[in-house]
Amino acid sequence: MEQRKLVSSGSPLEPEIGFSRAVRVGPFLAVAGTAPIGPDGRAAYPGDVYAQTKLCLEIARRAIEEAGGTLAQVIRTRIMLTNIEQWREAARAHGEVFGSIRPACTFMEVSRFIDPDWLVEIEADCVALDHQNAATRAAMGSSGACPAAENAGSKASSAHLADS
Repeated sequence: MEQRKLVSSGSPLEPEIGFSRAVRVGPFLAVAGTAPIGPDGRAAYPGDVYAQTKLCLEIARRAIEEAGGTLAQVIRTRIMLTNIEQWREAARAHGEVFGSIRPACTFMEVSRFIDPDWLVEIEADCVALDHQNAATRAAMGSSGACPAAENAGSKASSAHLADS
């Protein structure tokens, strides 16, 4: 059985709600919805989607690294915004961190968050194939990619967010 590693960011909501900032089991690492909570436990950068997104990404990065992963191992992000009209500001912050990594990413609008001053929350998923996961790598093939993806060859396609 794989060991389960729980990571805390120190958010006062973690023990109250009963969740972890991140959970790693084997090579799989999930980062929970990460809000722009400052060191004082309050919403940071009220009204500034870009700054809040940067903070959320930094909190997520610290959790990923504490769990033994890296940003390069992020395969999916989800950006939740209270106003989808502000997606470009959140996208700019996301691109500054993930521009060369290019994980699958979804932007969505939500009606609100627990704290009305939060304008954004971010989730991230990673596959952290390291020396402790040799059996998983062997099962997936030498490249670490899914065998079905390796066999897809030139049939692979990519989708890009179109300008509106």
